[in-house]
Amino acid sequence: MIARAIIAALLMLQLGGTAWAERLIVSVSNHRVTVTPNYSGEELVLFGSVERDAATPANRNAYDLVVTVLGPRADMVTRRKERKFGIWINTDYRQFLQVPSYLALFANRPFDQITSPEIARRQQIGLNNVLLTQRVGTDYADVVPDDAFRSAFIRLRTQRGLYREDPSAVTFLTPTLFRTGIPLPAEVPIGTYEVEIKLFANGALVTKTETAFEIVKVGFEQFVATSARQNGFIYGLVTAALALTCGWSASIVFRKD
Repeated sequence: MIARAIIAALLMLQLGGTAWAERLIVSVSNHRVTVTPNYSGEELVLFGSVERDAATPANRNAYDLVVTVLGPRADMVTRRKERKFGIWINTDYRQFLQVPSYLALFANRPFDQITSPEIARRQQIGLNNVLLTQRVGTDYADVVPDDAFRSAFIRLRTQRGLYREDPSAVTFLTPTLFRTGIPLPAEVPIGTYEVEIKLFANGALVTKTETAFEIVKVGFEQFVATSARQNGFIYGLVTAALALTCGWSASIVFRKD
Protein backbone atom coordinates (compact mmCIF):
# COMPACT_ATOMS: atom_id res chain seq x y z
CA MET A 1 0.00 0.00 0.00
CA ILE A 2 2.84 2.39 0.87
CA ALA A 3 4.55 1.62 -2.44
CA ARG A 4 1.33 2.37 -4.33
CA ALA A 5 0.94 5.67 -2.49
CA ILE A 6 4.50 6.68 -3.38
CA ILE A 7 3.95 5.81 -7.05
CA ALA A 8 0.71 7.77 -7.09
CA ALA A 9 2.45 10.77 -5.55
CA LEU A 10 5.22 10.62 -8.16
CA LEU A 11 2.66 10.46 -10.96
CA MET A 12 0.89 13.48 -9.54
CA LEU A 13 4.18 15.39 -9.51
CA GLN A 14 4.88 14.45 -13.13
CA LEU A 15 1.38 15.46 -14.14
CA GLY A 16 1.31 18.43 -11.83
CA GLY A 17 0.15 20.75 -14.60
CA THR A 18 -3.31 19.12 -14.48
CA ALA A 19 -3.90 19.97 -10.80
CA TRP A 20 -3.79 23.76 -11.06
CA ALA A 21 -6.31 25.64 -8.95
CA GLU A 22 -6.73 28.26 -11.71
CA ARG A 23 -6.91 28.10 -15.46
CA LEU A 24 -6.73 30.76 -18.15
CA ILE A 25 -9.37 31.30 -20.82
CA VAL A 26 -7.99 33.52 -23.61
CA SER A 27 -8.67 34.59 -27.18
CA VAL A 28 -7.51 37.19 -29.69
CA SER A 29 -9.68 39.60 -31.65
CA ASN A 30 -8.52 38.21 -35.00
CA HIS A 31 -6.90 34.84 -35.62
CA ARG A 32 -6.08 35.63 -39.27
CA VAL A 33 -4.55 38.95 -40.28
CA THR A 34 -4.44 39.62 -44.03
CA VAL A 35 -1.69 41.77 -45.55
CA THR A 36 -2.76 43.70 -48.63
CA PRO A 37 -0.77 46.21 -50.74
CA ASN A 38 -2.06 49.10 -48.59
CA TYR A 39 -1.44 47.38 -45.24
CA SER A 40 0.07 49.89 -42.77
CA GLY A 41 -0.08 47.96 -39.52
CA GLU A 42 -2.71 46.73 -37.11
CA GLU A 43 -3.30 46.06 -33.44
CA LEU A 44 -4.87 42.87 -32.19
CA VAL A 45 -6.53 42.60 -28.79
CA LEU A 46 -5.84 39.67 -26.48
CA PHE A 47 -8.47 39.24 -23.79
CA GLY A 48 -9.27 36.59 -21.26
CA SER A 49 -10.12 35.62 -17.71
CA VAL A 50 -8.75 33.68 -14.77
CA GLU A 51 -11.08 30.82 -13.90
CA ARG A 52 -10.92 29.87 -10.22
CA ASP A 53 -12.18 26.67 -8.59
CA ALA A 54 -12.64 25.24 -5.10
CA ALA A 55 -8.91 24.48 -4.83
CA THR A 56 -7.96 28.15 -5.26
CA PRO A 57 -6.57 29.56 -1.98
CA ALA A 58 -9.12 31.89 -0.40
CA ASN A 59 -6.51 34.59 0.25
CA ARG A 60 -5.34 34.71 -3.38
CA ASN A 61 -6.91 37.88 -4.74
CA ALA A 62 -4.17 39.45 -6.85
CA TYR A 63 -2.50 38.16 -10.00
CA ASP A 64 0.26 39.15 -12.39
CA LEU A 65 0.19 38.32 -16.09
CA VAL A 66 3.00 38.07 -18.64
CA VAL A 67 2.18 37.76 -22.35
CA THR A 68 4.86 36.71 -24.85
CA VAL A 69 4.21 36.93 -28.60
CA LEU A 70 6.64 35.04 -30.85
CA GLY A 71 6.72 35.43 -34.63
CA PRO A 72 8.09 32.92 -37.15
CA ARG A 73 11.68 31.90 -36.41
CA ALA A 74 14.57 32.51 -38.80
CA ASP A 75 18.35 32.83 -38.92
CA MET A 76 19.54 36.47 -38.82
CA VAL A 77 22.87 38.26 -38.93
CA THR A 78 24.11 41.37 -37.12
CA ARG A 79 27.20 43.05 -38.55
CA ARG A 80 29.69 45.44 -37.02
CA LYS A 81 30.83 48.33 -39.22
CA GLU A 82 33.94 50.45 -38.76
CA ARG A 83 35.22 53.46 -40.63
CA LYS A 84 38.55 52.71 -42.32
CA PHE A 85 40.33 54.87 -44.89
CA GLY A 86 37.25 57.09 -45.11
CA ILE A 87 34.75 54.34 -45.87
CA TRP A 88 32.50 52.14 -43.73
CA ILE A 89 33.21 48.42 -44.01
CA ASN A 90 31.96 45.29 -42.22
CA THR A 91 34.62 44.10 -39.79
CA ASP A 92 32.77 41.39 -37.86
CA TYR A 93 29.39 39.71 -37.65
CA ARG A 94 27.34 37.39 -35.48
CA GLN A 95 24.70 34.95 -36.68
CA PHE A 96 21.56 34.46 -34.60
CA LEU A 97 20.02 31.03 -35.08
CA GLN A 98 16.27 30.43 -35.32
CA VAL A 99 15.33 33.52 -33.33
CA PRO A 100 11.82 35.07 -33.40
CA SER A 101 11.29 37.47 -36.30
CA TYR A 102 8.79 39.27 -34.04
CA LEU A 103 9.00 39.30 -30.26
CA ALA A 104 6.83 41.18 -27.78
CA LEU A 105 6.58 40.85 -24.01
CA PHE A 106 3.77 42.52 -22.08
CA ALA A 107 2.85 42.57 -18.40
CA ASN A 108 0.66 44.42 -15.91
CA ARG A 109 3.63 45.78 -13.93
CA PRO A 110 7.47 45.79 -14.09
CA PHE A 111 8.89 42.33 -14.69
CA ASP A 112 11.27 42.50 -11.72
CA GLN A 113 8.27 43.06 -9.42
CA ILE A 114 6.37 40.03 -10.69
CA THR A 115 8.79 37.25 -9.78
CA SER A 116 12.35 36.48 -8.71
CA PRO A 117 15.33 36.85 -11.09
CA GLU A 118 15.79 33.08 -11.11
CA ILE A 119 12.21 32.37 -12.20
CA ALA A 120 12.34 35.26 -14.69
CA ARG A 121 15.40 33.71 -16.35
CA ARG A 122 13.86 30.25 -16.37
CA GLN A 123 10.55 31.50 -17.79
CA GLN A 124 12.26 34.01 -20.14
CA ILE A 125 10.46 37.03 -18.69
CA GLY A 126 11.77 40.26 -20.26
CA LEU A 127 13.93 40.83 -23.34
CA ASN A 128 17.14 40.36 -21.36
CA ASN A 129 16.04 36.84 -20.39
CA VAL A 130 14.86 35.62 -23.80
CA LEU A 131 17.17 33.00 -25.30
CA LEU A 132 18.77 34.24 -28.53
CA THR A 133 21.15 31.53 -29.64
CA GLN A 134 24.22 32.74 -31.55
CA ARG A 135 26.91 31.08 -33.56
CA VAL A 136 30.16 32.10 -31.84
CA GLY A 137 32.99 30.65 -33.91
CA THR A 138 32.32 26.92 -33.89
CA ASP A 139 30.13 27.06 -30.79
CA TYR A 140 26.46 27.83 -30.20
CA ALA A 141 25.45 29.82 -27.14
CA ASP A 142 23.14 32.41 -25.65
CA VAL A 143 25.48 35.11 -24.39
CA VAL A 144 25.12 37.64 -21.58
CA PRO A 145 22.49 40.40 -22.04
CA ASP A 146 25.09 43.18 -22.41
CA ASP A 147 26.92 41.44 -25.26
CA ALA A 148 27.54 44.07 -27.96
CA PHE A 149 26.09 42.00 -30.82
CA ARG A 150 23.04 40.93 -28.83
CA SER A 151 22.39 44.51 -27.69
CA ALA A 152 22.74 45.80 -31.26
CA PHE A 153 20.45 43.06 -32.59
CA ILE A 154 17.69 43.88 -30.08
CA ARG A 155 18.11 47.63 -30.61
CA LEU A 156 17.79 47.35 -34.39
CA ARG A 157 14.73 45.08 -34.16
CA THR A 158 13.18 47.43 -31.58
CA GLN A 159 13.67 50.46 -33.83
CA ARG A 160 11.67 48.69 -36.52
CA GLY A 161 8.88 47.82 -34.09
CA LEU A 162 9.60 44.09 -34.36
CA TYR A 163 10.94 43.63 -30.80
CA ARG A 164 9.29 45.33 -27.86
CA GLU A 165 8.49 45.02 -24.17
CA ASP A 166 5.93 46.96 -22.19
CA PRO A 167 5.44 46.24 -18.46
CA SER A 168 2.20 48.24 -18.37
CA ALA A 169 0.45 46.91 -21.48
CA VAL A 170 -1.73 44.34 -19.67
CA THR A 171 -4.79 45.75 -17.93
CA PHE A 172 -6.86 43.89 -15.37
CA LEU A 173 -10.44 45.11 -15.93
CA THR A 174 -11.52 43.18 -12.83
CA PRO A 175 -9.47 40.97 -10.48
CA THR A 176 -9.87 38.13 -13.00
CA LEU A 177 -10.60 39.78 -16.39
CA PHE A 178 -7.71 41.16 -18.45
CA ARG A 179 -6.81 42.55 -21.87
CA THR A 180 -3.78 43.77 -23.81
CA GLY A 181 -3.05 45.04 -27.30
CA ILE A 182 -0.60 43.39 -29.73
CA PRO A 183 0.74 46.01 -32.17
CA LEU A 184 1.78 44.70 -35.57
CA PRO A 185 3.96 47.08 -37.65
CA ALA A 186 3.70 47.55 -41.41
CA GLU A 187 6.67 45.26 -42.11
CA VAL A 188 5.41 42.47 -39.89
CA PRO A 189 6.72 39.03 -41.05
CA ILE A 190 4.31 36.56 -42.62
CA GLY A 191 3.57 33.32 -40.78
CA THR A 192 2.15 31.82 -37.59
CA TYR A 193 2.52 33.70 -34.31
CA GLU A 194 2.56 31.92 -30.96
CA VAL A 195 1.16 33.66 -27.89
CA GLU A 196 2.14 32.43 -24.42
CA ILE A 197 0.20 33.68 -21.40
CA LYS A 198 1.65 33.06 -17.92
CA LEU A 199 -0.19 33.74 -14.68
CA PHE A 200 1.75 34.55 -11.49
CA ALA A 201 0.66 34.97 -7.89
CA ASN A 202 2.98 36.03 -5.07
CA GLY A 203 5.98 35.57 -7.36
CA ALA A 204 5.16 31.97 -8.32
CA LEU A 205 3.99 30.67 -11.69
CA VAL A 206 0.42 29.50 -11.15
CA THR A 207 -0.60 28.37 -14.63
CA LYS A 208 -0.07 29.14 -18.31
CA THR A 209 -1.77 28.67 -21.65
CA GLU A 210 -1.18 29.32 -25.33
CA THR A 211 -3.02 30.62 -28.36
CA ALA A 212 -1.98 31.66 -31.86
CA PHE A 213 -2.81 33.77 -34.86
CA GLU A 214 -1.66 33.86 -38.48
CA ILE A 215 -0.52 36.64 -40.77
CA VAL A 216 -0.99 35.94 -44.49
CA LYS A 217 -0.62 37.84 -47.76
CA VAL A 218 -3.57 38.14 -50.11
CA GLY A 219 -4.15 39.51 -53.58
CA PHE A 220 -1.26 40.48 -55.85
CA GLU A 221 1.34 40.29 -53.05
CA GLN A 222 0.35 36.69 -52.34
CA PHE A 223 0.60 35.89 -56.07
CA VAL A 224 4.12 37.37 -56.22
CA ALA A 225 5.25 35.59 -53.07
CA THR A 226 3.85 32.24 -54.23
CA SER A 227 5.42 32.64 -57.69
CA ALA A 228 8.82 33.47 -56.21
CA ARG A 229 8.66 30.44 -53.92
CA GLN A 230 7.26 27.85 -56.32
CA ASN A 231 8.70 29.04 -59.65
CA GLY A 232 11.90 30.80 -58.69
CA PHE A 233 13.64 30.51 -62.09
CA ILE A 234 10.68 31.85 -64.08
CA TYR A 235 10.09 34.57 -61.48
CA GLY A 236 13.74 35.65 -61.84
CA LEU A 237 13.47 35.82 -65.64
CA VAL A 238 10.26 37.87 -65.50
CA THR A 239 11.76 40.23 -62.94
CA ALA A 240 14.88 40.75 -65.05
CA ALA A 241 12.77 41.34 -68.18
CA LEU A 242 10.62 43.90 -66.37
CA ALA A 243 13.72 45.71 -65.11
CA LEU A 244 15.18 45.87 -68.62
CA THR A 245 11.88 47.06 -70.05
CA CYS A 246 11.52 49.79 -67.42
CA GLY A 247 15.11 50.92 -68.02
CA TRP A 248 14.61 51.02 -71.78
CA SER A 249 11.31 52.91 -71.42
CA ALA A 250 12.90 55.45 -69.11
CA SER A 251 15.75 56.05 -71.56
CA ILE A 252 13.20 56.75 -74.33
CA VAL A 253 11.05 59.06 -72.20
CA PHE A 254 13.92 61.11 -70.80
CA ARG A 255 16.11 61.07 -73.90
CA LYS A 256 17.41 64.49 -74.91
CA ASP A 257 17.34 64.99 -78.68
